[in-house]
Amino acid sequence: MSDVLSVDPRTGRPRGRVGAASTAQDVDRAVRAAAAAAPALGDRARRADLLRTAAALLEKSGDEIVATADAESALGPVRLTGELARTCYQLRAFADVVEAGAYLDVIIDHADPSAAPAPRPDLRRYKVPLGVVAVFAASNFPLAFSVPGGDTASALAAGCPVVVKAHPDHPATSVLCAGILRAAAVEVGLPEDVVGLVLGFDAGPELVRHPLTAAVGFTGSVRGGRALFDIASSRPRPIPFHGELGSLNPVVVTPRAAETRADEIGAGLAASYTLGMGQFCVKPGLVLLPEGPAGEAVLRAVVAAAVPSGPLLDPRMREAFLAGVRSRVALPGVAEPLAAGEAGDDGAPLAVRPGVLTVAAARVADGGPYEELLEECFGPLTVVVRYGSTVERDAVLGALPGNLTATVHLAADERDDAAQALVAGLSAIAGRVVVDGWPTGVTVAPAMQHGGPYPASTSTSTSVGSTAIERWLRPVCYQNVPDPLLPAELREANPLHLPRTVDGVRTA
Repeated sequence: MSDVLSVDPRTGRPRGRVGAASTAQDVDRAVRAAAAAAPALGDRARRADLLRTAAALLEKSGDEIVATADAESALGPVRLTGELARTCYQLRAFADVVEAGAYLDVIIDHADPSAAPAPRPDLRRYKVPLGVVAVFAASNFPLAFSVPGGDTASALAAGCPVVVKAHPDHPATSVLCAGILRAAAVEVGLPEDVVGLVLGFDAGPELVRHPLTAAVGFTGSVRGGRALFDIASSRPRPIPFHGELGSLNPVVVTPRAAETRADEIGAGLAASYTLGMGQFCVKPGLVLLPEGPAGEAVLRAVVAAAVPSGPLLDPRMREAFLAGVRSRVALPGVAEPLAAGEAGDDGAPLAVRPGVLTVAAARVADGGPYEELLEECFGPLTVVVRYGSTVERDAVLGALPGNLTATVHLAADERDDAAQALVAGLSAIAGRVVVDGWPTGVTVAPAMQHGGPYPASTSTSTSVGSTAIERWLRPVCYQNVPDPLLPAELREANPLHLPRTVDGVRTA
């Protein structure tokens, strides 16, 4: 049985032992305990209380949580304080979703003997929770996409207990937050096992394979996510795997935008691709700039706004980043106006320098070894692709895989058919299209879509916003069932006062 250690990325030294890696037996106990606790989550009012109480207890322990997360991630107290606030907002937002009840999507079609082409029976439909959800914590968000994050909040809101697989980059933070969520459950009269936690690499596949695991939420690498996705799909009873994997998040700058807003766009790009040392899933990793003086002015502004070196989250990520930079720089025609790589001797062994690469669009569109430039390099690196025509630009866009986001920067008066076509075209390769802004920063709002075509995600759902709850539900239809035998949500008198669609008419 191996130890799970908390490590300080600023020094590379262990902070202490957090616990032992979970065995197959530990995973089995956690999943079975969660499944046994599932019926208690059937009370929607109590679920809402759980989410709000969890938020309050997390805030109460805010100083300890931020200090622990900073010690394990080096993301800084300011960033982590904001992330904790976002996490608590998510929990409360899902409590509101639970109380409103619209997520149940109640639909009633009364019997109609005269319906054509055949008589219609009485049909009533709503959504029920799937069961135990396995949540894989993300490396780059130790709070908002980890133990108390959006996957956990939305699954609990749906009525699904969760078992979280802690990320090795922040195990102490995970244990701390899991304990707070379990305490919140007890405080509102629920079993503490509605939230479970497992540690260690081997616990992940065991969690996905467990016969009582009903669905998976994952945020991480393409390689790791695809391996777990394949396990979920190849089980005797396949289960949904909602994975957010990798994304290049392309940015297109039009010639007129470059001519009129070079400094603004350059400074914005520099801030966006280096935010959190480039360890955001929506980091702009490829930028299409027009050839010529205007495009060069944007590039100069990017280089001028370069940020200092800083540590990445763990040694594995640092090595992958440095290897990715080396292999890309080795491609013929790739230049380094701002060289990325190992940082100087600043006492931070995991530190790296942000960088910018440039290459001609014709090389990228040709594919071959240049396909590597169309893959995410996790860390503070962006690739500027110079295009000489819309044909070259569109050829590169056509070669891109799926993305979480796609961004376009326009001149103030570019609102013509060409701009509309460009925006529409970007929607084919991304789940969120941004105009004259930057993709870093994912607002928690009902209309948000955080997911996109593969490999950005393995499903068409979102992991941010109120509709994230839909991942953990399935519809059930009742035909000609007598009213006393129906779930309360579907009874004729609507005793729970839920919004419903009755015979095609939406009612509040």
